[in-house]
This record gives sequence, C-alpha cells and structure tokens, in this order.
Amino acid sequence: MKTGCNPGQIVILNGAPRSGKSSIAEAIQATFDGPWMNLGVDTYMERVTPPRYLPGIGLRPGGELPEIEALVPVFYAALYESIAAHSRLGLNVVADLGHHDAYAEPRNILPDCARRLLGLPVLFVGVRCRVETIMERRNRGQPGREGRYLTGGGSEPVPHQVLAWQREVHRPGIYDLAVDTSMMTPGECAALIRKRLDAGPTTPTAFQRLAATARDSQPD
Repeated sequence: MKTGCNPGQIVILNGAPRSGKSSIAEAIQATFDGPWMNLGVDTYMERVTPPRYLPGIGLRPGGELPEIEALVPVFYAALYESIAAHSRLGLNVVADLGHHDAYAEPRNILPDCARRLLGLPVLFVGVRCRVETIMERRNRGQPGREGRYLTGGGSEPVPHQVLAWQREVHRPGIYDLAVDTSMMTPGECAALIRKRLDAGPTTPTAFQRLAATARDSQPD
C-alpha cells in the first residue's frame, strides 16, 4: 500500500440534475494535471447501486420512497469513505453530487459527509443553473438517458420535482466557490476551479464549517 504521500485534492460539485456537474467533472479530468478519479452520482447509480435500490443517492426531494430513503445515509457514508480512501492514497477525486435534506425526515447527510473528509483537502463547489436552462437541457434530452429526466409540457412546463431540486439542493448554501453554468461553459467553470485551487484554501473551509454542524450522535 502506498504510504507517506500527500493526500489527493478532492473537488465536490453540488447541484441539481442537468445543472452541468458531470460536464465540469469531465473537463477537470481532461485538463487538470495528474489522475482525477470520478466518484460522482452517475458512477454510483449506474455501476454500484443494485437496481432494486435505485435511485439510491439520486433520490430526489419529497420523501417519495421511504424504504430507499432509509439507506441513503449509509450509501453516502460509504461513498465518502471511498473518496477519503482515494485521497489518502494520493489520488485526486472529483465527485458530482446532488445533496439535499428534503427527505421524509431530516437525515443531516451533508454534515456527516463533511465530517468524514476532515483533514483532507476539499473544495466544495456549488453548481448553479437557471431553471430555464435546466429545462432546455431536459427537454433536449441526452443520448443513452431517455426517460431518466423529467421534461416539461402542458399545464406544467416546469415539473414540481425540478422546482424542488432548485429549492433544496443549495441549502444551506455553504460553499468555497460557486459557478453558474447558465453563463459559463464547463471548461470555463473548470478553469475557475483550478484558479481557486491554486490560490489555496481559506480557513475554515466550507466542509469544516459543515462538519461542525454534524450531530454528535450520528453513527460512523
């Protein structure tokens, strides 16, 4: 096992579905120095989570599936422990996720996840996007993902589930950096992230602030 190495940099991209997170992650992998391992929501849903437990960590706001919701905290815990393990071995990690706490009952997942990465270099990036742009992307579709994303139409041009994502995903909104994919390309967002990394961390970081709010009783 590799020991004595500097921990790899971690970049967590948080935003609603179709906000452009995965495109930013791809730009980071293509343009940043060194290996950047993508441990985001698509990988976890498409390759890791058993089909009967889908959408797993992609469960949207609203408390729709309590039987799956009960497993989401441990799914996230396992994912973040894997992110930490990669970093400790010197590998950089980018993870595009959609954190929210609008379940049938509060789960306080994000503070617990932040606690699991304490002591590691983490940049928490809020990926914002106008709902009009998100609906354009949803209505346009994406090859290989037909039926995965709700589209608008009729009396509901913007489905209430989409509005719920927009409302909930950026709570509490504590970030080290925010980007807006309505106004910037994935490459431009990646360049801004690299500039922020080059500038060095501020103290406390977003994840340090979030970890401080984790419940003492939350299990490991």
